[in-house]
Amino acid sequence: MSKKTLMCGNEACGEGAIIAGCTFYAGYPITPQNELTSYMSKRMGETGGSFIQAESELAAVSMVHGAAVAGARAMTSSSSPGMSLKQEGISYLAGCELPCVLVNMQRGGPGLGNIAPSQGDYFQAVKGGGHGDYKIIAFAPASVQELLDYTALAFDLADKYRNPVLILGDGLLGQMMEPVSLKGDGYKPRFVEKPWALTGCAGRKPNTIRSLILADGALEEHNKNLQAKYLRIRESEVRAETIGVKDADIIVVAYGSVARISRAAVAYARQEGLRVGLIRPITLWPFPEKIIAEAAATCKKFLVVEMSAGQMVEDVRLAVNGAARVDFYGRMGGGIPTEEEILGRIRMQADGHL
Repeated sequence: MSKKTLMCGNEACGEGAIIAGCTFYAGYPITPQNELTSYMSKRMGETGGSFIQAESELAAVSMVHGAAVAGARAMTSSSSPGMSLKQEGISYLAGCELPCVLVNMQRGGPGLGNIAPSQGDYFQAVKGGGHGDYKIIAFAPASVQELLDYTALAFDLADKYRNPVLILGDGLLGQMMEPVSLKGDGYKPRFVEKPWALTGCAGRKPNTIRSLILADGALEEHNKNLQAKYLRIRESEVRAETIGVKDADIIVVAYGSVARISRAAVAYARQEGLRVGLIRPITLWPFPEKIIAEAAATCKKFLVVEMSAGQMVEDVRLAVNGAARVDFYGRMGGGIPTEEEILGRIRMQADGHL
């Protein structure tokens, strides 16, 4: 068994980046992800990488753009208001097909809101928060260990598909401390050649990377190529965890820290003789729609639980496509659903009161 180290989620996320060979980090302070920026300021120097505390979130994502153009494994992180400021840059990254890793430890909103956990940035993450028809891979870890593991994997997938990858956490995950194996599941970085990078053109033709494409029909063709890539991602990179789904009458769908709480509520419901299961999307995009659709063929009801007014529930309803009833329970503005609240909703569904 590998040695365990006690880390908070933000630090584990940073160490996952180091393990993956991250060589450039740019960020700007915002609670509740400041431990990540602080951790990277130390670890990047220790590993020979570059750390920059940018003058703003806009500057940070632009610096990541420049590092990614040069072929670096680049990363930036923030929390909800800061991620809003980065959206134009993320659209540019996607349009230029530049690999990078983005981290959002969500906080309550809208506006400046508060520093408590939230899941109100789901739409921003999976529907394309910036302009244009683009997609980014979005992971939703549910533990400190997963923050490390999926951050490391994110760099590999970013390079594989030449696309930004997002780690969507929240203030609860970022701040909590848990034992972590720094070796994870035996992960080793998978580096790929980047012949497209702007590394100097001695002995070869110059490379050009841009998202301004003005020739007649050229931008449409570029968009078709992007959509074909997104289809490959949807076919290959869906990840979800299922618990007790095969015989379930009711299935709870939740992600991230809320899935941890929901898991306990499902276990208590099973102890009461209720046939309840759990589907935890690990990739929010690509969304596990086929897994949910298959479950809808046998179960009677779904309960979607989120720390929001209801965002992922729309994708669940699309996947279910009318085959079963979909109910929702949410808390907003930093409110965290409790096991008792979720269990109460499950009981109401079982009794036919929802």
